[in-house]
Amino acid sequence: MNHSLKNRQGFTLLELLVVLGIIAMLAGIVGPQVMKHMGTAKLKAAKVQIEDISTALDMYKLDVGNYPSNQQGLAALVEKPADGKQWNGPYLRKEKVPVDPWQQEYHYQMPGQHGKFDLYSYGADDKQGGEGEDQDINSWE
Repeated sequence: MNHSLKNRQGFTLLELLVVLGIIAMLAGIVGPQVMKHMGTAKLKAAKVQIEDISTALDMYKLDVGNYPSNQQGLAALVEKPADGKQWNGPYLRKEKVPVDPWQQEYHYQMPGQHGKFDLYSYGADDKQGGEGEDQDINSWE
């Protein structure tokens, strides 16, 4: 019994530290690339969501005769407004209006300064302007 315990070998502390060092170096190389692609994916997701919501707004207008007011907001796409006699929704697949990929509400303005309505997200920083993941994503560009 003692003989089998002697033949058993484990990893030394030095070997474990070398392996951890290699893993840390790999994470340092691969990590930033993954995060860069994650930011790009969120920008693309926001553009797709804005297109989907814009299409829902157009369908709402076809039924009701006008786009939701600023007061009604995007909620009119999933809940019948008090004065929505011709409302034939919900116009979105979900039970509630989606938030942008950074968990902020989309901004809606009617009438819009750039079109019949303006629909936009301020990006990761939730502030107007910005670069990269902080850039604004909107319905008019």
